[in-house]
Parts: sequence; structure tokens; C-alpha cells
Amino acid sequence: MDLTTTYLGFTLPHPILPGASPLADDLDSVRRLEDAGAPAVVLRSLFEEQIVLEQMAEHAQLDAHAESFAEASSYFPGPEAFVLRSDRYLEHLRAVKAAVDVPIIASLNGTTEGGWTDFARLMQEAGADAIELNVYRIATSLDVSGAEIERQTLDVVRAVRSAVRLPVAVKLSPHYTALGHLAAAIDQAGASGLVLFNRFYQPDLDVEELTVSPTLHLSDSSELLPRLHWTAILSGRVGASLAVTGGVHTAVDVVKATMAGAHVTQIVSELLAHGPERLPTLLAELRAWMEEHEWDSLARMRGNLSFLRVPDPEAYERANYMLMLQSWKGVRT
Repeated sequence: MDLTTTYLGFTLPHPILPGASPLADDLDSVRRLEDAGAPAVVLRSLFEEQIVLEQMAEHAQLDAHAESFAEASSYFPGPEAFVLRSDRYLEHLRAVKAAVDVPIIASLNGTTEGGWTDFARLMQEAGADAIELNVYRIATSLDVSGAEIERQTLDVVRAVRSAVRLPVAVKLSPHYTALGHLAAAIDQAGASGLVLFNRFYQPDLDVEELTVSPTLHLSDSSELLPRLHWTAILSGRVGASLAVTGGVHTAVDVVKATMAGAHVTQIVSELLAHGPERLPTLLAELRAWMEEHEWDSLARMRGNLSFLRVPDPEAYERANYMLMLQSWKGVRT
């Protein structure tokens, strides 16, 4: 049975790789991931604001810059809150590259074009095999249009592509006005991969303390559906590799993502809950499912339920929405 796939130009023995998470924060954990069969590893994100705050703190100018950097200084954690400072991130990246043989994908979350390119170059110099641009931005300003957000995203992709020789993947959210158009533009700008989707961590409201509190919940398989939808729409219509992340917990989830058109699936919550040793179990379950259903290779399965290949592509469009509403019968009492 052939589970090999390609992602960002790398030939991988199977499609299940650990996504960006604390699992890769120390060398022992990374070695455990490799021993468990991880075909590649994505490091957690390095944030541009984190580096700016470190630089400001080092020069004892945080107060002097408070007005010009009010949002970050008020709401962003201080440098001491991060597991890996920027210098330690690069040191860790070098150490990981020396410790394991699988491709290492560094992750970068930036806010300005210059910040993206500067740190992307440093990651390349530190030995990263590829870079995942984690485009995590919530447009809270009422003066910024969707077109402006998309333009900024494209500017970042073009700038990073011109700054480094490495394959670049772009991790998107599902909340763009015309996601398909943006994905095609990112593909044309030279991105080697699209990662669908980022999970926005929604804050909760503490009505007793009158505060906004951060919350973190591990994903479940129900979160997979919007990822399948857009992967299927993009499959065969962009040249970039497609990765599904968020909601991948079972072998059937991997099968669904592959049939939608994904080249790889990134798993995080499942490994955080059960440890790296869950990975070989998932692989065994995937092989068993494929054998039972008489699939001899992942490549034959990929995209067979995509927008371009299903008999009725309207299932991915508005007609499905209307059908579901009209067919609802309600709860009988």
C-alpha cells in the first residue's frame, strides 16, 4: 500500500504530520515525534510583536514607545511570557535540524512586510527546510476593507518569496470575503502551499469579573467540515500543495481530507491529548481502512470528491444550502 505524498516539494512517506504546537518545543519531544513516524514537523509560530517587544525592552524604551505601539504594549504578553524568545527560537531551530532527519518547517506570524522578510531570512539561515506564514489577523478596525486586508496578505507573500529560497506555505483563515480568489492570487504569487485553516481562539466574557478572558479548547472532528469544503473547491484549481489542519482526529478524517484534495493533514489536538504515540496508531487505522475499501494508494484517492471531480459540484455551492433548508423536517413530538 502506497501512502506517499508530496508537500512543499518534499516527498513524504505518509500525509499525517504534526502541526505547529508545543509538541516541538524541546528536542526530546521532537525526537519522539520522529520516532513515532512523523514525516515532517512544524514548529510553533514566532510572532513579530514578540520580537519587537523584546527589542524595545532590551533598549529600555517601552514607555517611550507606548503611544506608537499602544496595542501591543497594552494587550500583547511581555517577552517573559513566551516559551521561546526570538534568539532561542533560532537556536532551537538549529538544534532541531541537527537532531532529526525529517523536514523542519518554521512558522512565522508577522504584522508588517519588513518584519516578515527579516525573520524569514533568519529562519532560512538557521536551517529551516520551509516556512509557514501564519496569517492570523482579526480586522477590528472599521476603516479597513476586506480588499485592503487581502492586498496586505499578498504583499507579505510576495515579499517573503523574494527574500528566501525556501518553499513557503501560507496558513489562512476561512473569513476572507472571496477566499477562492485570494487563494488563487497567493498561488500565483509563488506560495508552495496553502494551509486550511487557522483556528481563531475566541475570547470569553467573565460577567462576574467584567473582563475578557482568553480561552483554549482542543479541536474535534466537527471542525473539519469547512476545511473539507474549501480544500475540495481549491483542489486541482491551484498549483500549491494543500494542507488541512484543524479537526483531524481519526483515520477517516484523513481519508476525507485526502478525498477533498489535501496532500497532507496536520494534527495537533489529537497529539496533545494522546501524545506522539497516537501517530502510528492513526497510520495503522488508515492502512486498515484503505485495505478494507480496496484503495492501494493515497494518490488514487486524492481529490476524487473535489469540486472538479464530483458528479454534482453544486453540492459545494448555494444549491446545497437551499436543499438542506428545504429538507429540514423539524423535531416530531
